[in-house]
Amino acid sequence: MKHTISVLVENKFGVLARVAGLFSARGYNIASLAVSETLDPEVSYMTIVVEAKDEKVLEQVNKQLNKLIDVITVTDFTKKEHIDRELVLAKVNYSSRDKAKLEAIFGKFVGKIIHHKADTAIIEAVGDQDQIKALLEELDKFGVKELVRTGKLAISN
Repeated sequence: MKHTISVLVENKFGVLARVAGLFSARGYNIASLAVSETLDPEVSYMTIVVEAKDEKVLEQVNKQLNKLIDVITVTDFTKKEHIDRELVLAKVNYSSRDKAKLEAIFGKFVGKIIHHKADTAIIEAVGDQDQIKALLEELDKFGVKELVRTGKLAISN
């Protein structure tokens, strides 16, 4: 089962390495990691997605995260109500006759063309993982040349 965990930390050198180290030391691969400052530049918000087969080991990781000096709070969103989103930038094949088809896709998804040249368009889209997956399937029809996406971001509601 995938777990989405948020960690509010003091924005100090080495904190990211210590937090990531707790997961890797127990054999967990971090599937997604997003980190950024909060409104307070001395505090950062981490959203971590891990696949955990053994819930008890993950519970221990959460407890150990709480013991780290620079950690303020730890929240496992897996069983809590939350909103999550990812951002994706995709470079796709493009011609002027494709513009209407691409814009029609964005009637179903939150996205837009943010740049285009004669044969390439860069698409920006935001959504949950299922929405992003469905969008990428639609964009495959145009030919995706390059793809970059953020890790999952999550916030309680």
